[in-house]
Amino acid sequence: MPTYTVDASVFVNAFQAHEEGHEASRGMLASMHEEAVQLIVPTLLFAEIAGAVARGCDDSDLGRDFADTVSRLPNLLSVSLDRRLASQASALAAEHRLRGSDAVYAAVASRFGSVLVTRDREQRRRLSNLLETRRPEEVDV
Repeated sequence: MPTYTVDASVFVNAFQAHEEGHEASRGMLASMHEEAVQLIVPTLLFAEIAGAVARGCDDSDLGRDFADTVSRLPNLLSVSLDRRLASQASALAAEHRLRGSDAVYAAVASRFGSVLVTRDREQRRRLSNLLETRRPEEVDV
């Protein structure tokens, strides 16, 4: 079974019931949890989802609580941004014209040979020649 690197766009989309694609993101994450599918994410994920939820709901506590809950998922391996990973992300950002956070997720997926799951169209398009990317709707757990 493959491993997956799931970016913040998917976690936030799964949290926000009013967003398009919510059911697919939520269902995919629930299936991955039930099947104990390994998720490999950068520690950056927690700050990104805390901020997005806090901004979207105007509730700092909710943002912190959501990030804390995600950080305790048993099938989640979080990877710290060390110098080596930062260097790899920098190279990916420059070569593929990625935003910094997108490059960090790509570096993690590349390092671990995992499938990158994102809702970001630009990220998927720019990385399609480098690694396997999918939308939550395209993941079969």
